[in-house]
Amino acid sequence: MRKALRWLLALTVFLGTLSTAAGAATAAEPEPTDIKDRLLSIPGMSLLQEKPYPGYRYFVLDYTQPVDHRHPDRGTFQQRITVLHKDTSRPTVFYTSGYNVSTTPSRREPTQIVDGNQVSLEYRFFTPSRPAPADWSTLDIWQAASDQHRVYEALKPLYSANWLATGGSKGGMTATYYERFYPRDMDGVVAYVAPNDVVNKEDSAYDRFFERVGTKECRDRLNAVQREALVRRGPLEKKYAAYAAGNGYTFTTIGSLDKAYEAVVLDYVWGFWQYSLLKDCDTVPADAATATDEEIWNSVDTISGFSAYTDQGLETYTPYYYQAGTQLGAPTIHFPHIERKLIRYGYQPPRNFVPRSIPMRFQPDAMRDVDTWVRHHAHHMLFVYGQNDPWGSERFRLGAGARDAYVFTAPGANHGANVAGLVPEEKSLATARILEWAGASPATVAGAKPLAGHDAKLDVRDTEREPALRP
Repeated sequence: MRKALRWLLALTVFLGTLSTAAGAATAAEPEPTDIKDRLLSIPGMSLLQEKPYPGYRYFVLDYTQPVDHRHPDRGTFQQRITVLHKDTSRPTVFYTSGYNVSTTPSRREPTQIVDGNQVSLEYRFFTPSRPAPADWSTLDIWQAASDQHRVYEALKPLYSANWLATGGSKGGMTATYYERFYPRDMDGVVAYVAPNDVVNKEDSAYDRFFERVGTKECRDRLNAVQREALVRRGPLEKKYAAYAAGNGYTFTTIGSLDKAYEAVVLDYVWGFWQYSLLKDCDTVPADAATATDEEIWNSVDTISGFSAYTDQGLETYTPYYYQAGTQLGAPTIHFPHIERKLIRYGYQPPRNFVPRSIPMRFQPDAMRDVDTWVRHHAHHMLFVYGQNDPWGSERFRLGAGARDAYVFTAPGANHGANVAGLVPEEKSLATARILEWAGASPATVAGAKPLAGHDAKLDVRDTEREPALRP
């Protein structure tokens, strides 16, 4: 009996040893070393495409996100991200345009400065990153910031060095909102040309901007073309109707071709200063009164784009207009150079650019909250604006509570303003702060120079194009 018991005990120990050894063998399986395998080992991450680029690995990925971060059990959707991978030991720049994500390898200015990796995120509800069915009430700045937070948490174990958030225009706003809601994630924020419409109904700053921007000669040229396009509304709307018919454009959302025509024309002066430079005034008809209909049409179409307020032009930007009409706000400007009888609608509200099937309600406290937070709590934040960019009329400003934070203006610059366009002293300071926030050595910070050389393909200067905001 004792022998039998000893035998059973020995067998049990032996089997336990085998089990332990098997478990140890399983635990000892090597972690993936290739960056693609490491990315795909993240729960919820899937590969859409890998594109080669010299010196980098570039991945287009889908990441599973909750439709509602407050209620994760209410479904998920796939959100596109891209990863421009250089080395896991390098700092990482987290970029969003606030719109669709580009699937072409590119590098934003902070990424070049720190010679790092870049993670780019598509903003929720911009297709294909849209939940189905779409619950538009979950499209707000906190939900979008929470998208970024989850992506950061998923990737931080791979990219353990410092992280910086960046973006231009709506992307600069997005980077700021992310910092407001998750201030412990990033080591620094570089926000370019980020509008800050704190009080939606008070927009006199824009009118003051248009009274003095550029030169009087340039302002007079632009104002004259804009007015002339309304004077010639009859013949030019006939041309617009033919243009729309030829391209299959419709006007259901905005309501009529007439409303769309006026909206395009009223965007003209704003659009010029947003995307052009003072030297480009030479391309504007010098004498609008004697210009041909074709010259007036071409100038307005080149700057504003007659497709912008068609159903087809609006569809891509529905999420933006929804946010403008629910949280972000939108500017209203006046046109003292145009007789009131020529303007039928004025700047139209975002509600006019979103299908009526989507409910909207404005939340006036959203931007006030962010503005107050930035003034009192901004830390390691850099805002860059362009002198001749209308979006800078209402901008983020720093208060007594801000620490190691800056607001700079690039002289003569438009909506594409960047650190490289600042005056030398500010350029050096901004570059040094970005490098330090990214964890660079003191000697590197003191050098205040971008760590990566210019790449003509990777560093394409593309102004963040977006439709004009309206209240």
